[in-house]
Amino acid sequence: MAFNRSTALPSQPSPTELSSRLAGIGMNLAVEPDVGAHIEETLLHASEVGMNDGDLRVLAILTTWLGVHHAHVNADVLVRLVAAHPSSRVKAYWAAVAQWLDKDRRLVRFIAGFNGPAIDLLPVGTDFQIARRGEDERFRETRLRVPAGTLRDRAEDVLSPVALVQQHRGYRNRVLMGPTPRADVWSEFERDATLQVAEAARRARCAFSTAWEAAQSYRLLHEAEAITHKRRGSSRRTSAAGT
Repeated sequence: MAFNRSTALPSQPSPTELSSRLAGIGMNLAVEPDVGAHIEETLLHASEVGMNDGDLRVLAILTTWLGVHHAHVNADVLVRLVAAHPSSRVKAYWAAVAQWLDKDRRLVRFIAGFNGPAIDLLPVGTDFQIARRGEDERFRETRLRVPAGTLRDRAEDVLSPVALVQQHRGYRNRVLMGPTPRADVWSEFERDATLQVAEAARRARCAFSTAWEAAQSYRLLHEAEAITHKRRGSSRRTSAAGT
């Protein structure tokens, strides 16, 4: 069965929906979290709101989140999403993030995706603010010019990895299996064991063959667990009858 990974950009959620998704992936906002939010799509939407709509609060929390959690991002998916985005400002942000987090070599592809000169985060006054306060150390000598203090960086604005493992199933599985399509497909089957493989592949933004292999492993494991559970129950009943 042929299947191609989706490169279509997800539609921008409403501000309320986006806030819920941001909270779901571990950003501390005073809303009910959507704990099933797709991590990379949510990160893309946050960068779009921050860079194109000028929401510096969202951009600040996003940047702090990346500093804590970038190792568990599915870089392949995020790179494809950013590459398909029409905004040069969004691409510049992710290129700058890759330069900042240069030890995570998975992100280097963002740099090639933005070929223009460095851009200013602020629409006006960037030169004055940098001359007065200096640059944000995270973005110094990157594709994005950010005056110091423009994007606050507070650890308490995001959940710790331990807390996010407890809240977000997909993040937990990435900690277990690595930030791979297999982990994401596994999460989809944990949410709905009756899900068709093609739909799991679409949601995880991966190839059908990858989803198929993960589905076989998931079903094998849970079949074995069901048999073990049944045997333990039978053993307990036998022991109780003999007392």
